[in-house]
Amino acid sequence: MKRPITKVLITLLLTLSFTFYSFSQEPKPFKPTIKWNLKSQFWLRYSDLNEGSEIHGEPTSDFFDVSIRRLRIPVSSQITPKIFAYAIFGGNNYNFKGDSFPIGVLDLYIEYSFFKQFEIGFGKSGWQGLNRWNIRSSMTLMGLDSPLFTLNSVEINDDIGRLFGFWFKGQADKFDYRMTFNRPFYVKKIPNGSVNFANNKPRVKTSAYVKYQIFEHESNKSAYQIGTYLQNKKVFNIGAGFQFQPEAMSDGDANLPETNIYDISHFAADSFLNLPLANGNAITAYLGYYDYDFGKNYIRNVGANNPTTGGGTDFNGPGVAFPMIGTGTTWYGQFGYAFKQTQILNHLTVIQPNIAVQYSDWDALNNHMTVYDFTVNFLINGSQGNKISLGYQHRPIFEAETLKQKDYKGMAVLQYQISLK
Repeated sequence: MKRPITKVLITLLLTLSFTFYSFSQEPKPFKPTIKWNLKSQFWLRYSDLNEGSEIHGEPTSDFFDVSIRRLRIPVSSQITPKIFAYAIFGGNNYNFKGDSFPIGVLDLYIEYSFFKQFEIGFGKSGWQGLNRWNIRSSMTLMGLDSPLFTLNSVEINDDIGRLFGFWFKGQADKFDYRMTFNRPFYVKKIPNGSVNFANNKPRVKTSAYVKYQIFEHESNKSAYQIGTYLQNKKVFNIGAGFQFQPEAMSDGDANLPETNIYDISHFAADSFLNLPLANGNAITAYLGYYDYDFGKNYIRNVGANNPTTGGGTDFNGPGVAFPMIGTGTTWYGQFGYAFKQTQILNHLTVIQPNIAVQYSDWDALNNHMTVYDFTVNFLINGSQGNKISLGYQHRPIFEAETLKQKDYKGMAVLQYQISLK
């Protein structure tokens, strides 16, 4: 039966009216979003110190201390659909050696997104190339601490890995890329005989990193790569990158004609896997190869959150330091296994034991350098923002004269990590 003509006209009129109303309305105004957080890592530590270590002039062979390893206050705002602003306030290594609590500006930058495949930014940031772990999310680390050797110029001509510069980045199909141009900070200390960072005008450090994402894609909203996704994401990436800074190193005053000048030239390739399993558990694994060239026989001892103030009779120097960074090659691997949530003291908890190994062949040493890190994480309700970690680092000791390994020493840490939103 045919519909009455009046019903047809009324239906048509209502449809046209709704269509006209929809097109005549102005777009809803964009409301900027602001997000912030407060994150911190507390350390309770026992250290077997390197021989000859001193704390305020007193010889000390072992030491117990409490410290705040990291404090981070990230603030971000999507100002417009195209403009993104980001800042991090905080610092590292608040401990008994200082009576102040300085909170610095670690990151402060702005980005503009032309489209997903091409975004640009500038300011002070952690945007750098070379490898996945060059700059990473400290709150999602699988190990107790980050692989600090990847921050290869940390606290010499940068600010905890951050520099002033500009970059462009993007994601196209399965590829994720970044390319950065940063101006390192001026180096005031003059090298004397051995190769070190040059006291000349700092040249631009150019770096890039490209990864191919086989399974789920990772976000590139910030520079900081995730350490472990636990059971939450299936990821397998393969990447490669470089860093280059001309005339960055010297073996004396860089302004004198007889001084030898060296470029910094680094290359790295790596892979990262996070695989949820059918039984509710998950695997996280990483393997990377690093080729560092700082110039002839460059070597640097680093001790994270080092409790000592001087001394040290072995090549390692005082405290918990070991030959972490240098000219040469490194293999670095991590493997962790996250068990599905289980009840512990009336709290659902994810337990994640893991191990990390740095195996380095530094030109300056007469033996390979191998350090082991063992960690067990207890993530309450599976949250990185409420995590207890128990870690042990097994580091090599090298003789000062022969530059050969003679011993191992250890450091045990109980860490509590919290995130307040």
